[in-house]
Amino acid sequence: MYDPTVARLTYRALLGRRRALILFLLPALLLVIAGAVRGFSGADDQIAADVLGGFALATMVPLIGVIAGTGAIGPEIDDGSVVYLLAKPIKRPTIILTKLTVAIAVTMAFSAIPTFIAGMILNGNGQQIAVAYTVAALVASIAYAAVFLLLGTVSRHAVVIGLVYALVWETLFGSLIEGAKTLSVQQWSLALAEKVAGGQLVSSAVALPTAAILLAAVTVAATWYAGQKLRTLTLAGEE
Repeated sequence: MYDPTVARLTYRALLGRRRALILFLLPALLLVIAGAVRGFSGADDQIAADVLGGFALATMVPLIGVIAGTGAIGPEIDDGSVVYLLAKPIKRPTIILTKLTVAIAVTMAFSAIPTFIAGMILNGNGQQIAVAYTVAALVASIAYAAVFLLLGTVSRHAVVIGLVYALVWETLFGSLIEGAKTLSVQQWSLALAEKVAGGQLVSSAVALPTAAILLAAVTVAATWYAGQKLRTLTLAGEE
């Protein structure tokens, strides 16, 4: 269910000059913020949790997920080059799973690693804050990549929709409005971070068992539906 050629082409598309610049910009900004906060405030566990939760997990991770998830397949559909890929003797689920694997790997690399480094800068992993938010970023990367890959498959405006979701729903509603928190990938991943950190400085509005079920369900459902849409796209192209 993994094709090296598809993976290589997807990595090349995602790590091209323009997208790579954006991918590096957000982690670099996080590290600059972490360094500045540590320099002005010293090592403070609460501040570290606020920075990692407020910027890294709530903003940086979903935005990188948008870039990686939609970029894994959206541009190929927009310019029509996906037809050449679909003409190859490769099963459609293999294409989706390969692109999802690449999107997850890129999202994890550009979100979880900087989150851990920023946490170490902020408070040296005091009370497991750095590890907790790194784990949350890793888990969230999987769900975001699947959701945004699906968006890239079903809509030509996937980036715009993804940005609205990331900036409005996850950052605003998912953080402030109680009812919306239950349907937030951010809150689901925070449930695991809360378990790692002990729940003193990190908290989630969703219980861990519920969060785990929702994360798995959304990831599987988005991946399956993306595969179905790709089959439909093939039929449309053949007609």
